Amino acid sequence: QVQLVESGGGLVQPGGSLRLSCAVSGSFFSSYAAGWYRQAPGKQREVVADISSRDDTNYADSVKGRFTISRDNAKNTVYLQMNSLKPEDTAVYFCKAVFIGRAYWGQGTQVTVSS
Repeated sequence: QVQLVESGGGLVQPGGSLRLSCAVSGSFFSSYAAGWYRQAPGKQREVVADISSRDDTNYADSVKGRFTISRDNAKNTVYLQMNSLKPEDTAVYFCKAVFIGRAYWGQGTQVTVSS
């Protein structure tokens, strides 16, 4: 059973930074693709960034240049470094991992950007 546990969310002022972590249980983590998604109140869940098993990355236009996704295969962990945060980044952030066509989700972590 693959489980994902996110951490690192919280309240931050505009212009601040946070780093989210997603710990993935199970074997073969280096073969997983992974991504971060977010869902704001009243809105659909949207992709923020994703990273392949070969470390290829993609970003939503709204976060390019501000967010960085990375992975540490030795720790079975995916990270999302978020800089220059804006109020519109406020959302619940979810981690997703994909292995052999099957997707696994974490429970989400709240990020609130407010003064």
